[in-house]
This record gives sequence, structure tokens and C-alpha cells, in this order.
Amino acid sequence: MESNRYKKYDLHSHSIASDGELTPAELVGYAHSCGVEVLALTDHDVTDGYDEAAVEAHKLGLEFIAGVEISVTWGKHLLHIVGLNFDVENAALQAGLADLRQQRTGRAEEMANRLAKLGIEGALEGAQAYVNGPILSRTHFARFLFENGHVKTMQAAFDRYLGDGKKAYVASEWTSLAQAVEWITTAGGYAVIAHPARYKLSATKLRLLFDEFKQMGGAGLEVISGRQDIKVTKNMTDYAKKYELRASIGSDYHGPSQAWSNMGQMPPLPEACQPIWGLWQD
Repeated sequence: MESNRYKKYDLHSHSIASDGELTPAELVGYAHSCGVEVLALTDHDVTDGYDEAAVEAHKLGLEFIAGVEISVTWGKHLLHIVGLNFDVENAALQAGLADLRQQRTGRAEEMANRLAKLGIEGALEGAQAYVNGPILSRTHFARFLFENGHVKTMQAAFDRYLGDGKKAYVASEWTSLAQAVEWITTAGGYAVIAHPARYKLSATKLRLLFDEFKQMGGAGLEVISGRQDIKVTKNMTDYAKKYELRASIGSDYHGPSQAWSNMGQMPPLPEACQPIWGLWQD
């Protein structure tokens, strides 16, 4: 396992199958060009890009790991749980993901209604124009708002309209934390809390989350997520050690327009961490 510690891993990325900008094959090619040696494609609530990405990864000699990012509601908070190295064909997992995708359709319609009340017409059709797969997400709405001059940046779309608590934000009751972990583990995979430092949780709630997640059979957390302050990495390392969770690393790369997070630029995991990939390499 130690010989693999310093490989370039990226276990969190997105393609056009959800809200990314590159096709699965393009994403793999870009990751390879950035020096990534082990990649997971973790599209939101869908695994449709897996086959295309796996074929391209094989051509390039890049190790490819099955992945997905599942939408979860925990204590009225939206969380994301990444699943890694599972059986993509697992029926229970795929049925659960299909339900989540159906739920996204109703949420999108309500977001468009709220934007219309704010004087922004055609948001649903505009967002759908950016969709290349089965997922219609807030990112697609953000692209519509940005490209049509309603905001100056993609991030501004979330800050003004689409972020938690904003006027066009639509809360949704996603799957439970326990259910997401069960789907992943019964499919033979490992559940990881995505970008834990980004959630608006107090230290007390964050500790509660880690404790519950561990008891449910959760395997790890993203100690490094995209570009982050070294203090955040140390904090997440300490949490991983305390709750005996494996450490994962991912850029959360969505495409060239989101320059805040790129591939191949993250530091290796701290020496104190036990890498998540050790679970399937041991």
C-alpha cells in the first residue's frame, strides 16, 4: 500500500453524465494529461458515464475506479456521499439512484418557477439546453443564468439565487445517510463523505456526522478536496484518525470553466492518514 501512497489519485470528478463539462472519455484524457494515475468518475446520482470512461482509461493505461456521488439529507442538511470501487450493475444501488434522478426533475421545475417569479423567464428550458445526460442540476441553472447575463459568474448564481437559503433554492428530501451507505456497501463498495469542510455544520454537528457515519458502516472522508487551506487538511486528518475513517482525495473537477479546482495539482495525503484505496488493495 505504501508504494501506492504517492501515486496521483483523484477519486472525485464529474462528466456530462451529470453536471460536468467534458464527456467521460474527455475527462479521462484530461486527467491523464494532468498526471493523474488513478481516477474515479463520481457523477451525481448516476453511473451512466462508467463504460465510456473505463474504455478510455484502459487505452491510456490509467487505473479507473467505479464511483458515484449520492445526494443525502441529514438533519435538514444536503450532504454528498461518494461511493468507490463498487459493482456498477448492482440492482439495489441502481434503483436508488433512479429514484433520486426522478426527484431532481420535480426540484428543477420548482426552481424554474421561483426564478420566473423573480423576473427570469425560460430558466427550465435554458438549463435543459446544457444537459447531456439524465441529470438536471443547479449547475445547469447556474450556466443558464451566467450565459444569459443574469449574473457575472457561475458562483454568483449560487450566491444570489441557487445556494442554500437563496430565493430560488428548493430544499429536497434526498435519501438518508444510512440508505446511501447501505446502497454502496451492499454493492461491494466503500462510502466516503465528500468535501466535509464545505458543509455549514458546527464542530459539534460535524463530529456527530462522523460518528453516525462510522457506525452505519461508512469507510472514509475526503481529507483533501480540491484546493483547500493546509489548516483544513490538518483538521480533516485529525477527524479521520479520531473516528478511524480512511482518507480519500479528489479534485471535484467539473470542467475548465471552474478554475478553482483542477486535476493533478493536489498534494499527497498526509503521512498520518490511512488511504481509502488500501481497503481494496490490502
